[in-house]
Amino acid sequence: MTLPGITYPAAELALLASPLADTARTEVILCFARLSAVDRRQKTSAFDIVTDADEAAEAAILSALRARNAGASFIGEESAGRDPSLLATIATADLAFIIDPLDGTKNFASGLPLFGVMAAVTVAGQVVAAAIHDPVRADTAFAIKGGGAWMESAGGEPMALQVAPPVPVDEMECVVGTNFLPEPLRTQVNSRLSRLGMSTWFRYASHEYRLAAAGHVHALFYNRLMPWDHAAGWLLHREAGGYAGHFDGSGYLASHTTGGLVCAPDRRSFDAVREALLA
Repeated sequence: MTLPGITYPAAELALLASPLADTARTEVILCFARLSAVDRRQKTSAFDIVTDADEAAEAAILSALRARNAGASFIGEESAGRDPSLLATIATADLAFIIDPLDGTKNFASGLPLFGVMAAVTVAGQVVAAAIHDPVRADTAFAIKGGGAWMESAGGEPMALQVAPPVPVDEMECVVGTNFLPEPLRTQVNSRLSRLGMSTWFRYASHEYRLAAAGHVHALFYNRLMPWDHAAGWLLHREAGGYAGHFDGSGYLASHTTGGLVCAPDRRSFDAVREALLA
């Protein structure tokens, strides 16, 4: 596959999303239907777990993508857990695929129908394409660098995504994840949440990014930046017209795993959220 510059062929986007939808149907949803029989194991903490569905879905997605993209780098959440050196390939690989086979595993294992499947494509470290599939609704949000963001459902017309219009910070509805903040910053941010109009957290970034890109929430606030959680969503939000940056104001790259991330409708809104929670 030829990728001139940092563009991504639109025809390839369907081939990126197809393994996500197929795997969601044949692995994720089937496991969810028989949840009591699904094995689950703790990874780094009681909040960070893996299930049979995570591993089976990642194997299926990566197998399908490898068949079409010889020579590319493949970074799945579970495979990178076994081989952390895969993370270093994101910054330099001519072509890389970043996969979250089951985002929201804690929700999934708890019987909550709040989980997703994500894929991002990078070229020389730059995110150029994204697909975020909702296995429950069976629809997919897409983004291409420079080509916009949109939602597609089976049999439906594509719907363009657009972030919410800017509003004052005390009117913003925000998704704020503070669990991975170090102290004393975690206590500081939690104590300032009342400065926002409303705050919530769904325990899975895939849908949170879809909400922001569709204009249903104004801002997102994260600290832990594993690429499978954020690369696809960052591009979706950006191509829907949003602005994002690290806590210090610098730009995000998929190779970054620290620095925090704030996504907002525009730069002024970004600065307002940062001032309200971090200054």
